[in-house]
Amino acid sequence: MSMKVYVGNLSFTINEDKLREIFSSYGEITEAVIIKDKFSGRSKGFGFVTFANDEDANKAIAEMNKKQVEGREITVNEAKPMDPNSRPPRRNFGGGGGFGGGRRRF
Repeated sequence: MSMKVYVGNLSFTINEDKLREIFSSYGEITEAVIIKDKFSGRSKGFGFVTFANDEDANKAIAEMNKKQVEGREITVNEAKPMDPNSRPPRRNFGGGGGFGGGRRRF
């Protein structure tokens, strides 16, 4: 079964090909993704690597967590589904407002 690994604190210069290359020695990779800002297209400094089997993923986690990659200590652990309750609340800027409230004189 495949296992997805979270990779954080990446240098902003690392792209998906480089991410795949960094982890390729641990086993077959089915996907390597860098998460990017939807407006600027710039890396957010983290990504995910999906390994074909759990054993390879666990080995990568054990050996790569807290390693220096391009001058940064990366964080590597098993990816967990995002908890919808952990997201910051959406800001509500209110509905349309009224127009005055005072008396009108004709």
